[in-house]
Formats: sequence, C-alpha cells, structure tokens
Amino acid sequence: MKLSKRGEYALRAMLDLTMAHDLDRPLVPLTALAEAQRMPATFLEQILIDLRQAGFLTSTRGKYGGYSLARPPEEILIGDLVRHIDGALAPIGCASVTAYQRCSCPDEEHCGLRLLMVDVRNAIAGILDRYSLKHLAQVTLQRLRRDGMLPPVVELIRHSPLALRPKLNPEAAGTHAAANGHGRPAPGPAQAEPEFFI
Repeated sequence: MKLSKRGEYALRAMLDLTMAHDLDRPLVPLTALAEAQRMPATFLEQILIDLRQAGFLTSTRGKYGGYSLARPPEEILIGDLVRHIDGALAPIGCASVTAYQRCSCPDEEHCGLRLLMVDVRNAIAGILDRYSLKHLAQVTLQRLRRDGMLPPVVELIRHSPLALRPKLNPEAAGTHAAANGHGRPAPGPAQAEPEFFI
C-alpha cells in the first residue's frame, strides 16, 4: 500500500477539521484548509466533495460557510478514509478482504507469496483500523500545546465572528467545550500523551 497524494491531502484536511472541531470551531472554510496545509484549493475541493458524498463531511454554503465533520471524530477510522480514497490496503488483489481479485498463481491456497501479502495487509489494517481521527487529533494537539501553539487552520479562522458559526453541543465538544464565556477552550488538567504508533 502506498498512500497517494489524494489520500495524503484527504487525511491532512480531515485532521485539521478534527482539531478545529475539538477547539470549538467545527466549520472551516475551504480556503483556510488549503492555506493551512499549503494545498491547491481546487484539488482539495474535489477531495472534500468526494468525502462529503461518502458521508464523512457536511458542507455549508455562503459567506461564513465551509466544511465540518459529519460524524463524531472517534467514529471515523483512518483505515476507512484510506480505503475510501485509495482503495484496498492489500499490496496484491488476492490478499485483499475488501477488493479480492484472483491472481495468476496456479495454487493460490498454498502460495507463500499470497500468505506473506495477507500478513502485510493484516498488519497495515491492524494499525489503520485501530486509530480514529480523534486519536490523531489528540496526539497532534498535545504536541502543539506543549510548544504553546495552535493548529495553523485554527489560527486562520479564530478571528471569525463566533455568532456566525454553529455552536457545539457541550457533550459533543467533550473536555474542550467553551466554559470560560469567551468561546475559547476551558483549561483542563494535563493529560498523558496517548499511546500511538509502534
């Protein structure tokens, strides 16, 4: 499996949307996403439309419109996003669970190459299906906070009028709900960095 440029841009944009969501900025304009990640806006827009049609995102039109997550970030697995954008995780078709294709091998049942590629596919899926956008955002936000930084996408939109942005349900916002009356996340206790990556 090799992540395509389209897959990379999709994951980076979804990560930015998740971090903005966690910081009580659930609606992010396309221009802010493109600028924050230095991506071509027209290419990114095609990717976001595809993700919206697949049910990962919603969009709002108008001057204060943009994109937001269609589901809670803990329900969106990295593996599901990669499969949607780039297809099967298996290096060869006969090792795929979601896009199986018979190979030219005369004895697929006993083929050592196929068995190896099934192990490769299982290892990739085991990691990508273990982590959600929420996990990815937590790790990134903790490292940014450690260095006293905000995500670039949030820096770009933080001066937008709060009254023109959708309010989050405090339960949906979790520990980042705006509790100080100024629309900024309430400070919370320091948390240990979640276990991530092997």
